[in-house]
Amino acid sequence: MTHATGKYADFEGLREKALTLRREGLSRRQIRDRLFVDNNDILNRLLQGEPAPEWTKRPNAKDDLRAKARELRLQGMTYDQIQVELGCSKSSISLWVRDLPKPERSRSAVEQARIAGRLRWDHELAVRDAERQRTKAAAQKDVGAMTDRDLLLLGATLYWAEGSKDKSYDRRETVTFINSDPGVIEVYLAWLALVGVDPDRLRYRLMIHETADVRAAERYWADLVGVDPSAFQRTTLKKHSPKTVRKNVGDGYRGCLIIRVSQGAELYRRIEGWWHGIVDEAQLRLR
Repeated sequence: MTHATGKYADFEGLREKALTLRREGLSRRQIRDRLFVDNNDILNRLLQGEPAPEWTKRPNAKDDLRAKARELRLQGMTYDQIQVELGCSKSSISLWVRDLPKPERSRSAVEQARIAGRLRWDHELAVRDAERQRTKAAAQKDVGAMTDRDLLLLGATLYWAEGSKDKSYDRRETVTFINSDPGVIEVYLAWLALVGVDPDRLRYRLMIHETADVRAAERYWADLVGVDPSAFQRTTLKKHSPKTVRKNVGDGYRGCLIIRVSQGAELYRRIEGWWHGIVDEAQLRLR
């Protein structure tokens, strides 16, 4: 009998491990792969006197192996993993499990990096959004209580930016305002009340793309300004062009509300005067 040397020097310790694995039901090949025994003579000596597990005995050994291979495949193991686990050839494994679905591939390193990057970016966006909201909240507090004079100047400026204007080549001293922002509309209505415009003088009309939910938009604006939708003048529908890629779509799109003040020539002249007064004061600050 040859003496075990090298990595087999601790023969008794290795034999104890081999017998433990054998009693757990592992095959010779499984034990060989687990203990890294590449010498059949050494393996025979390690297992000497220990009977083989029932499942490895013929005539049912192949059937049991096949069943185990299929079970492991359904658990998501690859051919290499099943081979290590059962100690049988890949060709046999392929034959036994070829009708079963392939296991889902684990994420590649590139996919893992992409996911990690997306998670980091999501966190960064959340941090930025929190900072954005803090800045907005602080700025909102800066406004404080608004005086009538504040609202007067604000409304005049708002109108001059968004309202109709008289031109030397087109005399049109009318007060007509259009906007799609509900907040802007509310500020404008508050300003009209401040400058003495009676609500009965207001005329409302919706301008919206024909592909939108027109009735829902009419109800929305009517609720905002506090009138019945029947009080609205005929809605202006904008024709849809298939070539135009519009951004103003979806449930949040409600078109633009047009507000006209009847008999508004005098008010228009006052608005223009207020605006020129604002410009004069700004010019003084620039000198």
